[in-house]
Amino acid sequence: MHLLVTGGAGFIGSNLIGHIIDRPQIETLINVDCLTYAGHLENLTAVEKHPKYVFEKVDLRDKPALIATFKRHPITHIIHLAAESQVDRSISGPDAFIQTNIVGTFNLLETCRGTWKEGENRFLHVSTDEVFGSLGTSGAFKETTPYAPNSPYAASKAASDMLVRAYHRTYALPTLMTNCSNNYGPYQFPEKLIPVVIQCVLAKKPVPLFGDGLHVRDWLHVRDHAEALWRVLTRGRIGETYNIGGKTELPNLRVAEVICDIIDELAPTKGAPSRSLIRLVADRPGHDRRYANDTTKIERELDWTPSQAFESGLRETVRWYLENQAWVRAVQRQDR
Repeated sequence: MHLLVTGGAGFIGSNLIGHIIDRPQIETLINVDCLTYAGHLENLTAVEKHPKYVFEKVDLRDKPALIATFKRHPITHIIHLAAESQVDRSISGPDAFIQTNIVGTFNLLETCRGTWKEGENRFLHVSTDEVFGSLGTSGAFKETTPYAPNSPYAASKAASDMLVRAYHRTYALPTLMTNCSNNYGPYQFPEKLIPVVIQCVLAKKPVPLFGDGLHVRDWLHVRDHAEALWRVLTRGRIGETYNIGGKTELPNLRVAEVICDIIDELAPTKGAPSRSLIRLVADRPGHDRRYANDTTKIERELDWTPSQAFESGLRETVRWYLENQAWVRAVQRQDR
């Protein structure tokens, strides 16, 4: 297997590469990333000298560069992670999301269509549960749930999902797709909820939560996500979609409170408890109330279930950020 991972210098990609690079099926792992604000080679120091590992700085919006990459490497499998993914950024500047998530995916699909003529190829497109819209107080998204995206980010991912589906149906491209719930863990860029809360608490700054703080998300450790992606890539049925989730639904307010308590325990300081820093702010436009994924299909077909309990995984994550503040400062400087 000559595996191409797009967006491999980002949060999920770097954790995925570290998780799978020693699998015997992999002969070469090619990491393609254009190194935007959320992609950092510092995330990959543990594998940068691995004999199987190759890095290519390529922007998916540059189709000739993609084609040249395929000419340099006998790529047989793809895990397509590269995407603009921050909802707030999509609201203030949607253009990058359309170009990267839709046009970039189109260029990658077209390159595969023009290159893969025979052999055991597989294209795994990694998407989000946000394409399904918002749930009420009960129920869960299934793979067959109709799409109802409510943000420019979710709409751009929904469009890319439909392109992948169309290329399988029209051109018989050997595609698979996943829709995953919220990830957490080390190397997550400090714009997502958990690292934002951690950094605010450490700086003794207000911790902002949208609306009433009771929007519910399902949390999955990034290593469990990595294992799920590997199983879908290697064992999933071509043309199928698999939902991935952590079976840990919590309101954002509760997540923030637990993080405050962990920091107060691990890095105690004088003054009021860190929970006093939590502030409710004006809600995000189009803010989905609740997400939850039905993971019956991936459990039944691929024998995958999450192994990391949220409580211990969150504690491990908080400790990682406490011990890696130099990394946080470095990536924040690059975002300026």
